[in-house]
Order: sequence, then C-alpha cells, then structure tokens
Amino acid sequence: MIFIKVKKRYHLKKKNIRKVQEELGDFSHLIPPGSSVEIIKSDLPDMILVDNEPLLMFVDETPFPTLNGALKANIKSKYVVVDMGAVKFMAKGADAMSPGITEADPNIKEGDLVVILDENHHKPLAVGRSLISGPEMVENNQGKAVKTIHFIGDEIWNFEI
Repeated sequence: MIFIKVKKRYHLKKKNIRKVQEELGDFSHLIPPGSSVEIIKSDLPDMILVDNEPLLMFVDETPFPTLNGALKANIKSKYVVVDMGAVKFMAKGADAMSPGITEADPNIKEGDLVVILDENHHKPLAVGRSLISGPEMVENNQGKAVKTIHFIGDEIWNFEI
C-alpha cells in the first residue's frame, strides 16, 4: 500500500461531471447517477474518485479508466489483447509489442488511449497510448504498439488516500 500526498481534492459540479461522461464515451457508465465524484491532484496524474474509488484518471487532459475502472467496465472498445507470454512483462510496466498482440479494436487510431487485456481472461493489465492503429498492431511482426502509462502494481494501482 502506497500513500500519496494529495495536493488538492474537490467535488466536481454536475455540469463538469456531464462533460467528463461525454468525453468518456463507452466508459461513461463508470460515473453512475447520484455518485460522489471528486478530483484528486497529486504527484500522479489527476484522478477522479467515484464514491471514493479511483476509477478514472486524466491523461493529457483526457479522462480514461484506471485499471480499477477498467475492471468494472465491460470493455468493448479501445482494447488491445496480448498473449499470455506478454503478461509478465506488462505487469512490470513494459510497453506492448506488436508480436505479442493477438487482437485489437480495429477502430483504434494512433494516439488513442487503450486498455491492454490478457488473452485468456480478458482482465485489464495496463493502460497506454497507441503508437499505431489497431489493425497494424495485429498485422505487424515487430516494434512497439502501445506505450504503457499505467500498469498493475504501479502507484495508481496501489493508490490509497
């Protein structure tokens, strides 16, 4: 358990919650009606607590699920699936390499934020930014496909207030 020094913490106004939900698209259900929504500013990326759980984070001003949020989401878009051989590397924060990718959302464009899932259980392993398109990730036999931003075991995963 890692305790983070919080610099600022405040509740989000309803109009700002709606704006975040619009930006989240398929992941907007992570902020259910009537939930307590707060922003936490610390040395980590700014996070959104939904009923005191760090379900979302801001990556370059864009809200996206943390791994805790991804575990609660039914991920149907913005996903990359890696083979089981890549899992141990992903758990240590490695970037996703094209040879280890078995499947990817075909609508992913270069620069999109994505959730990386394991092949067997489709459990979230990491969150990252795509370096190439979804189809290229699956077709390529070499090179990086996703730059990892957040992974199992990092400070965001272990976040405690």
